Amino acid sequence: MVYMPQHFSSLVIVLGKAVRYVTRLRGGGSALPGLFVEKISPDFIRQTLGQLQRGVVVISGTNGKTTTTKMVVALLEAHGLKVFTNRTGSNFTRGVAAALLGDIDVKGNLDADIAVLELDEAHAVKFVQAIPPRYSLLLNVMRDQLDRYGEIDATAKMLEKIAIATTNTVVLNREDARVLAIKGSLQDQKVELFGLSDELLSHFPSDDDMRSDVVKTKQRPEANVILKKYSGSEATYSINGTEFSTKLKLNGVYNVFNSAAAIALAHAVLDIAMETATILATIASVTPAFGRGEALTVGGKPLELVLVKNPSGFRLGLKSFSPEGYATMIAINDNYADGRDMSWLWDVDFETLCKDGVSQVAGIRAYDMALRLQYDEVPIGHIERDLPTALRQFIDINADNPKRIYCTYTAMLALRRELAKITKVEVIS
Repeated sequence: MVYMPQHFSSLVIVLGKAVRYVTRLRGGGSALPGLFVEKISPDFIRQTLGQLQRGVVVISGTNGKTTTTKMVVALLEAHGLKVFTNRTGSNFTRGVAAALLGDIDVKGNLDADIAVLELDEAHAVKFVQAIPPRYSLLLNVMRDQLDRYGEIDATAKMLEKIAIATTNTVVLNREDARVLAIKGSLQDQKVELFGLSDELLSHFPSDDDMRSDVVKTKQRPEANVILKKYSGSEATYSINGTEFSTKLKLNGVYNVFNSAAAIALAHAVLDIAMETATILATIASVTPAFGRGEALTVGGKPLELVLVKNPSGFRLGLKSFSPEGYATMIAINDNYADGRDMSWLWDVDFETLCKDGVSQVAGIRAYDMALRLQYDEVPIGHIERDLPTALRQFIDINADNPKRIYCTYTAMLALRRELAKITKVEVIS
């Protein structure tokens, strides 16, 4: 393997770490140090990850990357591996570079056996051209950020390129027709599948099914891991034909389905019969990733953050969390990381919010969101575009109630920064 000259490598690392330190002091984004080091040393990621004996795992798809990555890391660590991951959820290559700067020493040494990386679909395609992953997990293809990627068939093609570049095992979602079709493009790779029982299919409509109340069940190939049942806080899995049940700290049906994906990928990476007791204990202990059903405490009352970024994800969020007894806020931004095109809000059914209404609508596109709610006759308490102001109003007005905020990505990051001033919030960068 070819490395940078040591003096240059060390200089790059020291400068990158300095940028990272200053950025954190200023409360800046987690990806800026990575962008800096990518500019001055384009091979930094490839050379650093090249040290890892067990290679690289790539997790990609429209929904669920961050929580799934968190679960895979927990499963591999529970089985004795040292894992490097981009835990900030910054899933561009610059986010990976920034995370590496935080974990390596000044000589560029990375104390890990394997890397588990969540990557945005388009950035993953570029990444795998330089660093072919040993394993990949492809979660789903949903209509998301049309202004960036176009229609979902284009996104499916990106995932196919990731799978083809994988050198060992590709794990696919059996229930997503576009993801499952990738299997036909693979030649030398092993393929493992995860899926749902027929009874749970209606909870996960594809983009093609979203306007239909009927979810078609058809003959599907056998899957290595199946989520059989989910009720309350208990899930039942079939792992290679044997059923097991466990209690979960995860909430939301989408997070629970992601746990089946994580188990399937961990099984492929370890390439051994994993200890079932360890699997279940690990999955039972995992909490949602930041902003993905994350539960905080404000004024002695729970406050939940639920990330929403496309019609399917928002629908599943509304289906997973009952509004009864909760004050609701919706915060919608249209920054680059959110996607500029907010027309997808019109494909979400908000009627479940009609009874109790929405206490606060906030963010750059607050008035677009308010207009959409009006068409579903959802009562609105207040509209305030400025997020810090809106958050204060929401908390003050609903001081005695549990609270839930549905938010796009950059709105979620801004709200977490404000919440960190008044309560304990997990540091992610």
